[in-house]
Amino acid sequence: MSDPLTPEKMAATHAAAFTRSRPWTAAEFASLLDSPLVLAAGDARCFALGRVIADEAELLTIATHPAHQRQGLAQGCMAGWETAVRKRGAAEVFLEVAADNAPAKALYDACGFAECGRRAGYYRRDGAEAADALLMRKALR
Repeated sequence: MSDPLTPEKMAATHAAAFTRSRPWTAAEFASLLDSPLVLAAGDARCFALGRVIADEAELLTIATHPAHQRQGLAQGCMAGWETAVRKRGAAEVFLEVAADNAPAKALYDACGFAECGRRAGYYRRDGAEAADALLMRKALR
């Protein structure tokens, strides 16, 4: 059975999943969810969060708790989130991902996203070289 989303559960999953960068807080999730433009899909095991403005959607984050990785949850969550943004009128989706995040890149490739740009040295890493941000796009229509 799925575990309903709350800002606190989202923050806990995000903190468990994002160990190389600063995870988002419950207050940040609550603030985002207060916007009528923002929507989430999934549950406390895996969720996607993004916003729709006009006919463009932006995936802000997706997180799968490490205890539930490699079970296909992220791909299903992306499909559910894409359905929701389509219903809100999105014709295309954008996201960015760290170039050194191979699992996320593989997910986005499997979901039909293609690289459309790059920001050099965008993601700062403690004690390591900064990683580029890959900008990715997917047409929904």
